[in-house]
Amino acid sequence: MTLSVNTNQPALIALQNLNKTNEEMSGVQTRINTGLAISSAKDNAAVWSIAQDQQADRSALSSVKMSLDRATSIADVALTAGESVSDLLNQMREKVVAAKDSSLSTSARKALDADFQGLLSNLTQVVDSATFDGANILDGSQTASITFLADADAQTVISLNLQTLSLGSPNNSLVAGDSIASLTQATAVLTRLDSTIASVNQAVGSIGSQAKQIDAHNTFVSKLSDVLETGVGNLVDADMAKESARLQALQVKQQLGAQALSIANSAPQIILSLFGSGG
Repeated sequence: MTLSVNTNQPALIALQNLNKTNEEMSGVQTRINTGLAISSAKDNAAVWSIAQDQQADRSALSSVKMSLDRATSIADVALTAGESVSDLLNQMREKVVAAKDSSLSTSARKALDADFQGLLSNLTQVVDSATFDGANILDGSQTASITFLADADAQTVISLNLQTLSLGSPNNSLVAGDSIASLTQATAVLTRLDSTIASVNQAVGSIGSQAKQIDAHNTFVSKLSDVLETGVGNLVDADMAKESARLQALQVKQQLGAQALSIANSAPQIILSLFGSGG
């Protein structure tokens, strides 16, 4: 090895190696701290770009799921109310059939009519209360089907159709003024009531089918979001076990590099010792 007072090549090489080790350690520590093997475009531009695109889709799916959750709630509230309406109609039919008994006393008929009127009022209350977040598909307040997001591009929607069950609607031919106070009135009401029961049950069944469809799509969106999250993780997440082992190896390498640099820096002292011994 040539000794020079102008250039200490071994020290320069040792310093370069130590700097490289320190740089590698900095990268490992960043990956350990962030948990990411690729945290910026400069780490790997192609993979970072793909991961960002997938993350954008996943974020969009969060909005889709929120929309579908709202759809589920609106449908579930409507379904519960619709089933209650169906139960009320069955109770009303019981009263109407009883009112067709020509042998009833006036007081008994009045009692049946009072019960019938109470059920009519309850039906209206149930329909009017079937509201979630300002939406009610049963009371006729909506003018069109309610649409909800179905995909991350917002190009596809899923609809919840209106099923009006309020008095005097196409699905419910009963009206607020209906009475079973007489045999004639009870006979007339029974005909319309039977038609209403059939229509309401069909409408409630339709709500149930749509609610099931919304639930199924919501489940799919949740699974798709999970898959995207896993995919992004596979692309950018750091292998912590490998990074830990790499850090330990680099720490040893750093210590050895520092010692090598110290030894290289002491080489010029040999020149002084040579001249000293010569004097």
